[in-house]
Amino acid sequence: MSPPASRRFGAPNLLTGSVHGERTTTAADGVVNSDTRVHFIQKGERVAARYAGGTVTRGWLVGRLTGSELVFRYLQREAAGGLHSGHSVCTVEALDTGRVRIVERITWTTREGSGTNLFEEIA
Repeated sequence: MSPPASRRFGAPNLLTGSVHGERTTTAADGVVNSDTRVHFIQKGERVAARYAGGTVTRGWLVGRLTGSELVFRYLQREAAGGLHSGHSVCTVEALDTGRVRIVERITWTTREGSGTNLFEEIA
């Protein structure tokens, strides 16, 4: 089954309105978990999102989607009160079900650490 045309790469708003939940993480210092929700807005290549869950009380990201590569910077406030940021390079996959999966490779800029998170669109 192919994704609908509005959910294929090259569609101007592939991520708009989608909500993603974290499925797995390999980041040793990761702060997201299965409670994390990411709410996307997209206009052409420009992407923004707000997110919360895990130890993140509020987070924002801003970036660009080119083809299947999403590159962004993020800033988040954590439950312990700290502000932390970093950057991510992601692979965005349109699944046969019409949902979207994001494989995120993170690198912190405010603390040590890097890793991979897997987010899938919540149906």
